[in-house]
Order: sequence, then structure tokens, then C-alpha cells
Amino acid sequence: MAANRLGGRRGGGAAGRPRSPARSPGLQRRPARATVKYNRRELQRRLDTEQWIDRRLEELYRGREGEMPDEVNIDDLLELETDEERAQKLQGILKSCTTNTEDFIRELLAQLKGLPKQQVLQHPSPEEAPPP
Repeated sequence: MAANRLGGRRGGGAAGRPRSPARSPGLQRRPARATVKYNRRELQRRLDTEQWIDRRLEELYRGREGEMPDEVNIDDLLELETDEERAQKLQGILKSCTTNTEDFIRELLAQLKGLPKQQVLQHPSPEEAPPP
């Protein structure tokens, strides 16, 4: 009888049902929902801006995708102090574009106003970490 009491209903189910793994009493369950410290509206605005850039670059470089710049880094642009500096940087990035880029640059500068620079959220990779 003692054997029946020790192993009989551990899984809480009938015979033939798989038993759930036993939990260690020291382990805690993860919360079902993680909290986010970042302003979702700002993150959504940044994502919208990035998607807008991608769409517009595809329009500007239609048929010449190989000439399209790899990236237009929003944070690099936000680090610059004036719109004139940002416009010059964008003109340098878009120098291979044969289509008129003035509207794109003007619209992008307008979208960048009030957009916060993204903080670094990741730890440096082992290759970038200074030696001990």
C-alpha cells in the first residue's frame, strides 16, 4: 500500500496519461507577460519611419536595386546637430541615385523631428568586449 501512495497520483491523471515534469521547489514560474519600459508610441513611430524609408528607397531605386544603399541609419542622422548636416549626409548616401531625391530628403527630415535616438539595448558582443 505504501508503494501506491508514493507513486500513485503524482501526475494528477489516470493511468496511461503522460505525467507533467516535476518542478523543483526552488524554481519560480516566469511571468506570463513581460513589462516594457519603452514608450510604445515612440517605438511604433520609429518603426513606421524605417518602413517608410525602405518603401521610398525602393521607389527611388526601382530597376537599380543593386545601387541602393544598404542602410539609412536613423541614429547617425539624429546625432547630427542641424538639418543641413543631415541633408548633406543623406545626399552622400544617395549619390548613386539618378532620380531626384530632394522630396525624399525633405520628407525624411520632417519625420526625424522629435524622433528620439535609440539607446543601445544590447550588451557588446564577445569580439567587441575589451580584454580582461
